[in-house]
Amino acid sequence: MFVKVCGLRTAEDVAAAVAAGADAVGFLLSDSPRRVSVEQARRLAAEVPLEVLTVAVYQEEPAEQVRAEVRAAGMRAVQLHGAHPPRAFAELGDLGVTLVRATAAATAGSAECGEFGEDLLILDSPRPGSGEAWDWSALRGRRSGRWLLAGGLNPGNVAQAVAGADPWGVDVSSGVEISRGVKDPELIAEFVRLAKAAG
Repeated sequence: MFVKVCGLRTAEDVAAAVAAGADAVGFLLSDSPRRVSVEQARRLAAEVPLEVLTVAVYQEEPAEQVRAEVRAAGMRAVQLHGAHPPRAFAELGDLGVTLVRATAAATAGSAECGEFGEDLLILDSPRPGSGEAWDWSALRGRRSGRWLLAGGLNPGNVAQAVAGADPWGVDVSSGVEISRGVKDPELIAEFVRLAKAAG
């Protein structure tokens, strides 16, 4: 089970996720309470071992900005969140990093990972980024490949969500926070442990 912990803002957040066994850590470079600067992202990513994927997360920023910031921050992946067309991923293909497409499951239709040229697909709740739980079981048997389940996941429901949707991986942010944008190391460790066990 591939586990991504997103919205990390401090060295303590990163250390907790890495120590817990997360496979990827995400840094938001878009407008958000969890936003970090390019310089902060660079410093945080420098502490991440090579076997853990560092992901720069964007929403509607232009490709030129994404390209420049991902290179400056030394990220190994870029995630485009929202209704991006295939050309958005093609425009970033020369970066040589892992491409991640994140979209609401309700609008993804029968889309499979790789359809837009992405390496990983994240299927989120009807209101992406809201942290709201939703009917994960609707996805079971409808997806294959390297796709991650997101939206409303936390240590208390991740095992049930994995059993219901049968994803390749999971992505969490607000579900391991004690307040908006503030991660809890114990919740991170518990989430990763339970997700891996469920997988």
